[in-house]
Amino acid sequence: MTATPVLQVRDAHVRHRIPGKRPLTKDTVYALTGADLTVEAGETVGIVGESGCGKSTLAQVIVGLRRPDDGSVVFRGRDLWAMKPAERRNQFGREVGMIFQDASTALNRRLTVRAILRDPLDIQGVGTARERQARVKELLDLVGLPGSAADALPSQLSGGQRQRVAIGRALALEPSLLVADEPTSALDVSVRAQILNLLLRLKKDLNLSLVFISHDIQTVRRMSDRIVTMYLGRIVETAPRRVIPTLVRHPYTAALLSATPSILHPVEPIGLTGPVPSSVNPPSGCPFHPRCWRAQPDCAATMPAVETVDAAHIFRCLHPVAGDEQPPPPPESLPDNPAVTVNS
Repeated sequence: MTATPVLQVRDAHVRHRIPGKRPLTKDTVYALTGADLTVEAGETVGIVGESGCGKSTLAQVIVGLRRPDDGSVVFRGRDLWAMKPAERRNQFGREVGMIFQDASTALNRRLTVRAILRDPLDIQGVGTARERQARVKELLDLVGLPGSAADALPSQLSGGQRQRVAIGRALALEPSLLVADEPTSALDVSVRAQILNLLLRLKKDLNLSLVFISHDIQTVRRMSDRIVTMYLGRIVETAPRRVIPTLVRHPYTAALLSATPSILHPVEPIGLTGPVPSSVNPPSGCPFHPRCWRAQPDCAATMPAVETVDAAHIFRCLHPVAGDEQPPPPPESLPDNPAVTVNS
């Protein structure tokens, strides 16, 4: 018997109305369109794509901060938004933790670290006052902070220390699913490695399911079991780590890989011309076709259906990349060094 996934997002749509305009007109932002995502117990799913592609919107849907306009979120076999508010807050709220992008703005600057870590326990009414204090000490140790940090304010800590506090707060209620939205983007390179190693250790030690979001596909490769590529609010490919980089099928995934090449897996740079299309007026057909190096006339007319390589590898593309295919030479209109032409 197959175990029930921890979380399933089914055909989720999120639309943002531009203030003062009528809904569902050309002045509506299509932030998320037809998103399907499954997270299994103990699995890390990485989500990658350019800024504005819908990664953070999908994260908000996963943790219940944003109810999708259409579609559903199913947690351990139950529809999240069919739960009563108190049940959703008490049960789902304990099971899912989130690490936000910038700890300097995500943490209350007026509270000490002790109060920040204790806050989720106070809200949920977990244990006695003494037990909550003991849990704060456990969390400090868990994320590698000294006990003296408990009485510090966020402004008195380094960026890496603040992010450790944010991770500790996300783990306070012992969740089974952790969502990390660009958790290292505001940190120095040397500190990023420490935070990534911490997340890897915690995921293993606590048997967490993890959704890891980043615009850096090489970081996502390191952290994840499966990688989800998003473009203009749509999931265009989901692939297990073992097929990357040689067997990816969607041209956009290939372009992301070429923008941050690996020393062990060198690839030729793929240049993408033109700006990212607007999510207010998305292009017809495949959303990637205006910039795609493999686009054909039918790409502008037809939305690609989901193609299946195997149970763990799906993609949406009418003219997918072959494993041994070489990209075309960069157009003359690109700069002399077009190796990194994908926005980060």
